[in-house]
Amino acid sequence: METTEILDEYARNLLIELARNARASYADLGRRVGLSPSAVAERMRRMEEDGIIQGYSVDIARETLGLQILAVIRMTCDGTHYHPFLKFVKTLSEVRVCHHVTGGDAFFLEVATASIEELEQLIERLLPYGIPTTSLVFSSPVTRRAYDLARLGSPKQNGRRQSRPR
Repeated sequence: METTEILDEYARNLLIELARNARASYADLGRRVGLSPSAVAERMRRMEEDGIIQGYSVDIARETLGLQILAVIRMTCDGTHYHPFLKFVKTLSEVRVCHHVTGGDAFFLEVATASIEELEQLIERLLPYGIPTTSLVFSSPVTRRAYDLARLGSPKQNGRRQSRPR
């Protein structure tokens, strides 16, 4: 199903309001987008089932948890180590994000540790799987930027008037 079929004007407006405040009640969201609270709940349920809304989370400052060091590790990994590495990296609590990438490196990891010593220990644990190249993060000018919801565009009209939402 095309995104424009799933995301009519009401659904797009609901996503925009959720991006502003994911903790808003169904009643509050309904007032903002012109739906009843039960219609909002049903649309959110369907968007969750369809994988459009993938979850709700709390963003906790890592420093509050004693994780003072943020680093990026580029990891090379040959074919024999690929699957063992995938299994291993999923067990590492220090790994916040792991991307499989193109180019000379196979993986791009964002890791957080309490100290340089912990980072060094983590790097040593990665060595059996390939060659890690580590960079410390000084600052993050852009962090967790929200998606530009204007990219959703407007639904296809096909010469028909939009029907009232279910």
